[in-house]
Amino acid sequence: MSSAQNVNVPLLDLAPQNGEIDAELTEAFRRVLHSCRYIMGPEVEAFERDTAALCQTRHGIGVSSGTDAILLALMALGVGPGDEVIVPAFTFFATAGCVARVGATPVWADVCPHSFNIDLADAAKKTGPRTKAIIPVHLFGQSADMDAVLAFASERGLRVIEDCAQSLGAKWHGRPVGSFGDLGAYSFFPSKNLGGFGDSGLLTANDDALAERARILRVHGMEPKYYHKFVGGNFRMDPLQAALLAVKLPRLAGYNSRRAAHAAAYHAALGALPGVASNTPDAPADALLLLPVDFSGEGIWNQFTLRVSGGAARRDSLRAHLAARSIGSDIYYPLSLDQQECFRGIGRGGETIRVAGRLGGEVLSIPVYPDLSAEQHAAVVAAIREWLELQTA
Repeated sequence: MSSAQNVNVPLLDLAPQNGEIDAELTEAFRRVLHSCRYIMGPEVEAFERDTAALCQTRHGIGVSSGTDAILLALMALGVGPGDEVIVPAFTFFATAGCVARVGATPVWADVCPHSFNIDLADAAKKTGPRTKAIIPVHLFGQSADMDAVLAFASERGLRVIEDCAQSLGAKWHGRPVGSFGDLGAYSFFPSKNLGGFGDSGLLTANDDALAERARILRVHGMEPKYYHKFVGGNFRMDPLQAALLAVKLPRLAGYNSRRAAHAAAYHAALGALPGVASNTPDAPADALLLLPVDFSGEGIWNQFTLRVSGGAARRDSLRAHLAARSIGSDIYYPLSLDQQECFRGIGRGGETIRVAGRLGGEVLSIPVYPDLSAEQHAAVVAAIREWLELQTA
């Protein structure tokens, strides 16, 4: 049996990334401090232009968080009481939480066990006359099949909000996610590929009127000052966040490239081990560990999420094994949304959810952040190899 060395490997370490640009970040902070412009203004406007260009959309609208980006998108589309919105059952809470907050009903769609993204065949069974929109999530940095999503929505007259919280820089057939639907919602939470220094987010749009409505709703529905056309919210992006994120934005491609290199190295090293296969439809039934696959070939590896066969007990044993060797990991997500207590009696469609619930007992994400060192990467591989040997001993 091999023995994994104890090398500290956190799930995420921002210190190297932020440290190498410390001087630029400090200068950006000072610029905002001395400007005395602390609400909206030129820093936000410049960042909006640059991110819209990256996303290949006509408009970028800086907001206070990725959650608020989804909430603002729903409000801009007029989604409310009596409406239903299709959401994947396997994703972060905010996707469905925002639907409930506007008074609409989240309709749970199952997900593909291989890509982890929305299963449109299941969604089709649950679409009805009250369905107003669908929110595909580009989970873990991999694009949903947007050709299929757009065809699905067009056939049923649905609006499309892309949840791009984990996928800035990901593409579908060469086109950035967030540019396909009516609106795209992004997060700059610190753990994201473009991670901020607190909460902030972005809404993208190609429709001028829809973008203008979103901008008005972002500031309490006010236009002009102190005249309120709608009941909006306070969803403004702070200039400080915009200035600091602007320092990182030109480096995003490099961050994503390094994540992809780590993912490729995991596939090469782990894929060669007995009991390990890629998470594809033809994976052997007796595989102990399934490696994530970038089916679009243009993902950004926000997470590297394994599937561990045998249910939660075996998955948890791997997590404990890694933790004992100072290797970070996390479970995204232990419950499908239809299983969350807060949605009891609120959502619809949970009775047919099968894959999403099973994934909650199988998934485990391991470190893939850009500054992962070769030594740390090797330690993760060695620890997983050791665990696999223990399973078959």
